[in-house]
Amino acid sequence: MSAALLPSVFDAALRGVVIALLLLLAAVLGRDRPGLPAARAGIALALGQCVQLVASAPLFEAEVPRLWQAPLVAVSVGNAVLFWVFAQALFDDEFRPRPVHRAIWAAVAALALVHCAMPDGAGGPLAAVVLGLQRAVPLVFAVLAALAAASHWRDDLVEKRRRLRVYIVATGIGYSLAMLAVRLASPSGRLSGLSATADVAMLLLIVAPVAWQMVRLAPSELFPLNTVPTPVPADADADADADADADADAPAPVPAPDAAAPAEAAPDPAEDSLADALQQLMAVDRVYRLEDLGIASLAARLGVPEYRLRRLINGRLGHRNFSAFVNGFRLAEARSALADPARRELPVLTIALSAGFQSIGPFNRAFKAATGLTPTEFRRQNLADS
Repeated sequence: MSAALLPSVFDAALRGVVIALLLLLAAVLGRDRPGLPAARAGIALALGQCVQLVASAPLFEAEVPRLWQAPLVAVSVGNAVLFWVFAQALFDDEFRPRPVHRAIWAAVAALALVHCAMPDGAGGPLAAVVLGLQRAVPLVFAVLAALAAASHWRDDLVEKRRRLRVYIVATGIGYSLAMLAVRLASPSGRLSGLSATADVAMLLLIVAPVAWQMVRLAPSELFPLNTVPTPVPADADADADADADADADAPAPVPAPDAAAPAEAAPDPAEDSLADALQQLMAVDRVYRLEDLGIASLAARLGVPEYRLRRLINGRLGHRNFSAFVNGFRLAEARSALADPARRELPVLTIALSAGFQSIGPFNRAFKAATGLTPTEFRRQNLADS
């Protein structure tokens, strides 16, 4: 083999390894939780990256006619949108893709097709606008992915998943920005020679640890066991003043989690004490009604580090998401109020705000997800039965 062919062979070998790892990731995601949005978005992104690896190969770009490259380039540019959707789904267990996400992907892919349809060296205002928009796509959606990561990361109670998520998003954003900078430095916007091989090597360094961790993680560590939350018992009363004494004598239990209960461990007096203090704050003092309640503020009230509180709520109580844990108490109180004949005239909005929801929209969505009914339907059904 001549020395001139060695770089091409090395580049092709690297691409083959990365494609194999991406297909492995897609298979793991499809095996563990094929119905979850995060898994579907991850599979689409992995397959899209396989297409991008083929489309960005120097030999492919040099030898294949430009119009024949267009579909693969469209998929490659659309990967930026898929990464944004994947970040949202990965950090928010309640995320559901909507038609607008598909429309955005289609618009970005169409933009790439238009750019490919233009002849090489085409000038004019239209060509400049299309090129500028296409080059802005990775930056825009990398920023959106970072915002999605920041807005939901602290709610995640599963430590291994938190670390993996941060790694995926951080490296994904870094890779997007690095490749954007390389393409901007190229007159034609294409990768060639050393830059193309460096691109594949960077992808390998990102994908290999993710594949290793994904294979080692249990399915329940990465994804929730159930896609639809089970209703929590309506055991809380909305009227704190009237029932304060009763609550002090018999505090309501922490609402059951969506996932299966964790296996019992050896007794830990410190953890038992923390669990009792958490029960007091949530079921008796009803701090879940506070608008600004978060994992940090609750840990501060308990006087413990955040990681200890996350470990308790996840490992002992079985909850994977802090917002879902808190909303369990809020929904239990709202259900009790809606089923109370003495409060049949109380507006639903008043009940939602009293329970700690900040607006009617999130309350309606959470209530429908937990019960399968709207608050009005739930009230009508329960009052009719009574």
